[in-house]
Amino acid sequence: MHLNIYVDGASWGNPGPAAIGAVIRDEKQRELVKLSQYIGECTNNQAEYQAAIAGLKEAIGFRPSTATLYLDSELVAKQLAGSYKVRNIFLFPLYKEAVELCKKFTNLAIVHVGHDGNTEAHNLAKAALKNFRKRQA
Repeated sequence: MHLNIYVDGASWGNPGPAAIGAVIRDEKQRELVKLSQYIGECTNNQAEYQAAIAGLKEAIGFRPSTATLYLDSELVAKQLAGSYKVRNIFLFPLYKEAVELCKKFTNLAIVHVGHDGNTEAHNLAKAALKNFRKRQA
């Protein structure tokens, strides 16, 4: 089985209230998992990593033969792929956790997509932020 894992993190402010969104689909694009969750205060890059971690954790349970992780964060995608070094000490623990999760997949591709290629995960992250704001009002 092949899984497509779409993830996105969002924050209002940098740092600020943040949330994650993720959608996992099988090879026929059938939805298997949908996540939309407020995660507290953090930077946008920390939220992007937390979204990737949440999506990978959910996907592992399906034991896919192959998987593709789609992110609209170029920084996180290239750090996970090994093209960029992690220089931010606050991102490093999240990076390490994500890399350990990536190792649990036999064949995982990491793909940077623009916002247009990640609309659903983006909307789920934004919806979690909006719900948080409503509860605060």
